[in-house]
Amino acid sequence: MKKTLFPFTGLALTLATCLSATPVFAAEQQGVSKNEIVIGTIQDLSGPLAGYGKQSRNGMQLRIDELNEQGAIHGRKLKLLVEDSGYDPKRAVLAAQKLVNQDKIFIMAGHLGTAQNNAAMPIQFEKQIVNFMPLTASRDMYDPPNELKYALLSSYYDQIRMVLPKMVTDKSVKKSCIIYQDDEFGLEVLRGAEAGLKTLNMELTEKTSFKRGSTDFSTQVAKMKSSGCELVVLGTIIRETIGTVAESRKTGFNPIFLASIAAYTDLIHKLGGKAMDGVYATNVVQNPYLDEASQPIRFWANKYKTKFNEDPAVFSAYGYIMIDIFIQAAQKAGPNLTSASFVKAMNSMSIPPDFFGTPALTYTNAKRLGSESAKLSQIQDGKWRVVMEVK
Repeated sequence: MKKTLFPFTGLALTLATCLSATPVFAAEQQGVSKNEIVIGTIQDLSGPLAGYGKQSRNGMQLRIDELNEQGAIHGRKLKLLVEDSGYDPKRAVLAAQKLVNQDKIFIMAGHLGTAQNNAAMPIQFEKQIVNFMPLTASRDMYDPPNELKYALLSSYYDQIRMVLPKMVTDKSVKKSCIIYQDDEFGLEVLRGAEAGLKTLNMELTEKTSFKRGSTDFSTQVAKMKSSGCELVVLGTIIRETIGTVAESRKTGFNPIFLASIAAYTDLIHKLGGKAMDGVYATNVVQNPYLDEASQPIRFWANKYKTKFNEDPAVFSAYGYIMIDIFIQAAQKAGPNLTSASFVKAMNSMSIPPDFFGTPALTYTNAKRLGSESAKLSQIQDGKWRVVMEVK
């Protein structure tokens, strides 16, 4: 059977917002040679989000290996260079400096973390390096407008803003509270919650925060319990979600828990166990549960497990999706691949839904977020189940 160079052209993503002025691109394009295109990524491989970082790196590498084994993009293979930030913005800056100035990457793809991306982007933009599909749902990834930004995930702010009022109304909630990470990520979740409740002429009853890297949430849980919170918005990621919910269950505090897409991972119920049942979270791509997955996902997962000796998860899918989109855009940009030609190609991309459940994505000169749609899922009997479409 003849192998197809782009077997998953049904991936979809949309662009949102751009600079009104066209940037001045470098005369000689770094990261592109006659035979190779160099892609850089910064992941957390050693810190609190190492589970996410390793999955996304593997997903990216799988799609790159497929491309390199089956063909090339106008005669060029892909090379992935990975740096570890440890989920530390300062280390992300050093990683970006290395990738951009020493390794001479063509593009930064799938950089993990809100604060980390915000710290690294100025270094990239100085050399006209596109920030491509970062693994954070912060509005900063497409707004303020910049010609070099392309985002995959609808924002924490909009997802919580749209979901929270509906949950409050449907479940007759009188007191909503929030626990959030005290940084750019957590503040986006907080602002989304405040904006959502404002539509109901309500305010948060209690707001409590924690520093990045915290492991003890007993004080925050006690405050929310004493305030009589019926619904708790979680501006948390992996261990903070598990820690907050587990501490709450232990003390007999059982509100409705609503997390953002940052906590949508199989690691929550795998590590947190039965106590995590009932937790809600927003999401865009669905976690691939292989015992009930479609044939295309099982085929993809088998390749992934053969290569990496572990089952894939949702961040594996993110990594795979973003590289597939990059391949499509680079192919469309033509043989003379530059930042300018890549941006031009991306600004006319329309990508249909894929087998992972990614919504249709559209990018234009004025639209740098592929899609604003999302889903609301709940952990039921140890698995995430979609309970609502969010648009």
